[in-house]
This record gives sequence, C-alpha cells and structure tokens, in this order.
Amino acid sequence: MTLRLVEFLVAGNEASDLLPVRSPTLLRAYGARRGFWTVLDEGPVEQCLALLLERDDGEWVAHHVPADAGPENGRTEDGEALAHHDGWVYVFGSHFGSKAGPLRPRRAFVARFREDDAVSGPLAVHVVRNRFRLHRAINDALVAAPLATLPPGERVRQRFVTETVARGTARAKGWVSRLAEDDLPLNVEAATFTPAGTALLGLRFPVTAAGEPIYVELAGVAGMFDRVAPSWPRALGAYALTGVTPAGALAGFRAITPTDDGGYAAVIGSIDALGKGSVLLDDHPHGGQVTSRHVRFRHAAADDARVGAELVAELAPFHHVEGLAEEAGRCYYVTDEDHRVALWIG
Repeated sequence: MTLRLVEFLVAGNEASDLLPVRSPTLLRAYGARRGFWTVLDEGPVEQCLALLLERDDGEWVAHHVPADAGPENGRTEDGEALAHHDGWVYVFGSHFGSKAGPLRPRRAFVARFREDDAVSGPLAVHVVRNRFRLHRAINDALVAAPLATLPPGERVRQRFVTETVARGTARAKGWVSRLAEDDLPLNVEAATFTPAGTALLGLRFPVTAAGEPIYVELAGVAGMFDRVAPSWPRALGAYALTGVTPAGALAGFRAITPTDDGGYAAVIGSIDALGKGSVLLDDHPHGGQVTSRHVRFRHAAADDARVGAELVAELAPFHHVEGLAEEAGRCYYVTDEDHRVALWIG
C-alpha cells in the first residue's frame, strides 16, 4: 500500500485515535469536505481535542478545539480512544499509568460531547471519572473468560498494582477496594460502539499468553452520564483476536473502527513504546519490536471468546499507528510522532 503523508503542528503534538466527523454543520463551519477528531498527548481531555480537516479546496488543516469540562477541568489525562454513539462523541481514558507505573486515577475516565457544539465557543465536555470501576469490571471479565492471559511479571505487578494500592491506602482513597493484588493493569487504547449500543474496548495490555490482542464488551456506558440516576457499565465478556499476531510476538490493540459491512477494522501492534523506560517491556521484551498491522474481524456476542481475524495490510515500518479510519474506499492512519501529528492516506 502506498501512503501519502500530511503533517500538522498542533498543541500537544502526539495524536491518539482517528474518528470521522459526522456533523455536516461542523464541516460547513470550517469549509471542509471531510474531517477527523483526534486526541492529543497526555494532558487534560479538555485541552487535548483537535480536528484534522480536508478543506473544500483539498488543503488539509488542523484545529485545536477549545473545550470546557466544568468542575472536571484539569482532573483527567491520557485520553486514548474516540467513538460515536447516539449522537455523542465519547473519549475513553487509558485507565493505565506512566511507563513505570503506578496506575493513575486521572486516566480512569470517560467523557463525551456533541459535535455541533464545537462550531462556536468552548466545546462543552462532560467528564465522568470512574475511580477504577471499569478496572474492576474488566478484570472480573478477564478472569471469567476462557482465555489464558499473559502473566504481567513481578515488576509490572509491583509497580502498577501493589504501589497503586499502597498509595491509595495511605491517602484513604475509597477506590482502593476496587483493586486486588492479582489484578492485571489495563491499557485501553481503542473503542467503538456496536449497533446494539454496547462498547468494544480494545486493550493494548493485557494480551493472551499466546500474544493475541484482547477486547472487552461493555454495556451501559451511557448510564454513567445520567445526571439524575447515574449507573456504572458492566462487562459482558472478553474476546481475543486470533490469527493476526506475528509469530513469537505480543500484539495489543491500537485502534478499532466499524466497517460498512457490519464488521470492524483494527490496528494492532506493540504492547508499549520502545526506549521510554517501559516496565512492561522490561518483563516482556518481545512485545516492543512489533510493527503495526491493519486487520478486520466480526464481533458476535457468544460463548466463544476466540474471534478469527484477517490481515488487511502490514504497516511496517511503523511501530506507532494510533488511529484508523476507512472512508469512501480509502484508509486513513494517524501516527504518534515527536513534535508533529502525521496523517497517512492510502
């Protein structure tokens, strides 16, 4: 596949995920024929939303979107995944930590906004921090699933789980009760919604013992945002993609997007970045050299937790493809680059 590069300089620089703009009103306001949302860097979500737009004359431009999360301003970080559902754009935090741990409660959040609200004035973003409730629900689903997950390694467990519990206990945090010593640290990197309204969350970590990517299906995500009677999501199951991990490697999710035929396309790749002090890669060095792959699969909620997938394209030499969109017969990828946002069009 031949790819064309479009480069942007945007506040926050590094990009995560790529979500097509659905609002004709928003596109008209910018004189654009198409556009994508992305999330920047690891700052608060209200400071990290951006639009990548193709104007009617064919020129690509980027706009950093000013936003306001009200009382939650400054209380989140590391937005990683974007998804459309029921007229909203959802943003999922990584629920992870820094490369050396511990887990960070600021990253355990889900936010949402209306696209049309980005036309004028600060974009109103509603943030819900779940204080490790999703961590608990997903870990319980992984235990219940007929999948063998890769053991995290003693350093990973100590840095990400044990130290998080110790810090929370010392500060008398109520969320400590939602963590257990044998939990797996979660790194949410991808998200999409099914036609039934459930969310599929792609995990960069953990992976299966065979190195396969894992995703989890959640019901009730919208209930978190009910201002009268909020409720918390529940995990319906955990699934592993088979047949697409390179031999002898570990591959986690980097992006998920729905396809026109009712299936899903995804990017899979390394479980963490090389050369940045990753404790995960200290324990699992064969999880870092993996180049990205574009794959497709079909999700069917069933007892079978193993989902066959097919390879669409090798994205070598890229190790850091962070977002994917398939639109009008073309593929769009965004990569995590130092000091720039790089959009690749194929």
